[in-house]
Amino acid sequence: MLAAGLLLAALLGGGWLWTPDLDRATLEAKYAAPPSEFIEVAGVRLHVRDTGPKDAPALLLLHGFGSSLQTWDAWAQVLQADHRVVRFDLPGAALTGADPTGNYSDERGVQIIAALMDRLGLQRATVVGHSMGGRLAWRFAAEQPQRVDKLVLVAPDGYASPGFEYGKAPEVTPLVRLMQYVLPRAVVAMSLKPAYADPRNMSEADLDRYDDLMRAPGVRTALIARMQQLVLQDPAPFLRRIAAPTLLLWGSKDAMIPVANAQDYLRDLPHARLVTLPGAGHLLQEESAAVSVAAVQAFLAG
Repeated sequence: MLAAGLLLAALLGGGWLWTPDLDRATLEAKYAAPPSEFIEVAGVRLHVRDTGPKDAPALLLLHGFGSSLQTWDAWAQVLQADHRVVRFDLPGAALTGADPTGNYSDERGVQIIAALMDRLGLQRATVVGHSMGGRLAWRFAAEQPQRVDKLVLVAPDGYASPGFEYGKAPEVTPLVRLMQYVLPRAVVAMSLKPAYADPRNMSEADLDRYDDLMRAPGVRTALIARMQQLVLQDPAPFLRRIAAPTLLLWGSKDAMIPVANAQDYLRDLPHARLVTLPGAGHLLQEESAAVSVAAVQAFLAG
């Protein structure tokens, strides 16, 4: 969808569709008001929100590709009553921006998560991840099991699929690279619509946020680098090591990572159970916030 939109924009618009990065100070004033803070972690300036009682059980929330910590706003409002809720813009995304190392591998992601927990004094947490963030969550749980109480995987990715083979980086076409220079709002809208069960649920404010933060300084170049460095490994050996109780949360109308993919996780994760939300799409934490966070609360209380 993104490539098709970029091609159309390039053919129809030419130079006047050039979309430069937006001013960082302006974006931070709009999207990083308190309780946001910026914390140096493993050489990266992370945009972090740390809310709720500091002595409560901790939740660490990891967003998906091209998203930001704001995707969890509705959940955080509910969960921070009884939990310490930590969420952050992953390196290469939104107001964290590019990782100075240029490394966007899953191994680097695990290092960043552990370093942030160390910096915040968190020995253990329940780790929650959506889509790409779900892959980082289960990878962290496999490699640092002593630090994970429970695991919540929201439509996680990680298994091979068309165009994404094990041991091989996907092709990043010149059209996708074009988004560094040409990314009209209409193209962002077109790429987001499949993430909703009903595209009418995507508000103008939602679109504004995704559009603005995709144009944060250096983010588009970093997202392309992340795509170029994505080399999937067979999840099964990692998942079979995970002892943490795991909730798989999926929308029945997820058009981006179909709920049928949950069967792979149920096969390989020893302590997982699936909750499917009828009528929900890929961005269920935004589109179906109330019902999805209720499922998480029930799991945390169990």
